[in-house]
Amino acid sequence: MDEGLEIARVVTEAAKEGDLQACGIVLARIAPPMKAQSERVEFDFDPTASTAQQIESVLAAIASGDLSPDSGREVIAAIGTLSNARAVEELEARIITLEARTV
Repeated sequence: MDEGLEIARVVTEAAKEGDLQACGIVLARIAPPMKAQSERVEFDFDPTASTAQQIESVLAAIASGDLSPDSGREVIAAIGTLSNARAVEELEARIITLEARTV
């Protein structure tokens, strides 16, 4: 542990003396880059609608300016992920039903 503190001290001193690489190391630790966050949006959305209807709803919100294209892309990706999960659940239920019939 003492070696780690010594290394930190040496790098900090080098940064103070103008070593740009050392400055980058120090700054990365004391002020890491901020992560981008999407803004919260609200628009009409029917979670019970079909996947195609949901995507059409998002596209309409983009077209009307209620939703930015970037946010719309994220929402459409989430709809796709949910649709895939529902498809897997449906297939699993169908397989269970078929296996129950053969037993």
